[in-house]
Amino acid sequence: MPVPPPAARPPAVRTATLNPMQATAYTYDTETRSGQVLLDDGTPVPFDAAAFDRGGLRLLRPGQRVRIETERSGEGLRITLVTLQTL
Repeated sequence: MPVPPPAARPPAVRTATLNPMQATAYTYDTETRSGQVLLDDGTPVPFDAAAFDRGGLRLLRPGQRVRIETERSGEGLRITLVTLQTL
């Protein structure tokens, strides 16, 4: 079956996930497995246990560089994954 021309194709579905970013661990509570990171501009952004667990970490110390994945932006920015930054 021939592939339809680009104009006839349905629009691509855009996901809400933004590109991975780097941040610095700011706070972490071992009981709730949640905390905050600081973006490079100094903005604190909270993360929940689901984002922490998705990254496969066991512990997070303030000052560690982390990689985060997010959805939404601005005031609605939500972290969906926290993991250690590796090269």
